Amino acid sequence: MRYDPADSQLFVRNRERLISELKPNSIAVLHSNDVMPTNADATMAFKQNTDFYYLTGVDQEESILVLFPNAKNAKDREILFVRETNEHIAIWEGAKLSQEQATEISGIQNVQWTENFDTILHRLIQQSEHVYLNTNEHLRAAISVETRDARFIKKCQDHYPLHKYERLAPLMHRLRMTKDPEEIKMIQKACDITEDGFRRILQFVKPGVGEWEVEAEYMHEFLRQKSRGFAYSPIIGSGKNACVLHYLENKDTCQDGELLLMDVAAEYGNWNADMTRTIPVNGRFTDRQRAVYNSVLNVFRKANEILRPGILPTAYQKQVMGFMEEELINLELIDAAEAAEQDDSKPLVKRYFMHGTSHHLGLDVHDVCPPEEPIVEGMVFTIEPGIYIREENLGIRLENDVVVQKDGNFDLMANIPIEADEIEALMNA
Repeated sequence: MRYDPADSQLFVRNRERLISELKPNSIAVLHSNDVMPTNADATMAFKQNTDFYYLTGVDQEESILVLFPNAKNAKDREILFVRETNEHIAIWEGAKLSQEQATEISGIQNVQWTENFDTILHRLIQQSEHVYLNTNEHLRAAISVETRDARFIKKCQDHYPLHKYERLAPLMHRLRMTKDPEEIKMIQKACDITEDGFRRILQFVKPGVGEWEVEAEYMHEFLRQKSRGFAYSPIIGSGKNACVLHYLENKDTCQDGELLLMDVAAEYGNWNADMTRTIPVNGRFTDRQRAVYNSVLNVFRKANEILRPGILPTAYQKQVMGFMEEELINLELIDAAEAAEQDDSKPLVKRYFMHGTSHHLGLDVHDVCPPEEPIVEGMVFTIEPGIYIREENLGIRLENDVVVQKDGNFDLMANIPIEADEIEALMNA
């Protein structure tokens, strides 16, 4: 693997936490993701199933995890199945993990070849009462492709119809919503690589530079530091493009006097950073740009002050919308009297700030979490307010990643320049 992996004890702890949540006499089965095809005989780069990775640390296709804590034979309580290398695979793809390497990465002592899975499962499942199977139950998921997990659910229920089937996803969401210190270390590494990319950009951007060239500079820095690249498709929008929330074309040229919004970050070892910065293309903010920028920064700081253990996500968002309303009134974008009489179902703020302020971050950029759970210590969140004034071709968003703590959040991006004066100084150094 390209990256330096997380400590295998992280995955041992994660499995122990999951096992403690299972019903007695239960077996749990999780599959890796498929290698997805493109056209002709090509395939996309492999992206591991994040639940599977969270429990194993194995970043390889055709892998399976079986957990059976009440198995009569202690060797059967944790079994990892990995694809065996043959001469053809070794020549065309390179050698896959050996059983010893899989043990070193995952901490699982019993590693078998994937071809033995059906036989071993048939022996073990007869001893179990409950079967936990995994599905993608993310609230934003739009599932149009059948996964290995989904295919296995059909096969398993067909072969063993009288077992009691359980959903694994709610347990995984609850476990993954708070982060182990080892996870935070990996996210911090992704943030540090992102910082180096941003500092590189501050010396590169000037009038006439293409948005695609900015994207290339980030990619160069990320790959140079053992990242596999972007944590998500980068948004690099200048001028009016900064007002398109999911602008992905990155095709225009940055013009003198415009702002450049960059929602871009690195991944590292499957954990993700998520950063947004907005900078002046020519190195100097106009008075209007600076005023709007500072309003966004004010909201960012106020949001960070109230994102604390115990607050509900809906209450948090409502308070942030109140902070933003004050700023929009000060900027004369909305009228105070009109705001006082507004319909709560259609808040005026949404004309200029139409998205949520925060989301969980981890192995998924929009990480899994139970809906409407109170915020707790140890969660990792983004904070990303923005103001988008389409009539002025002016869009500004700022975003950092923080670890929620009781007495003040730990900002994983505290070293990344965010003050308008600091950005101007670095761009003109």
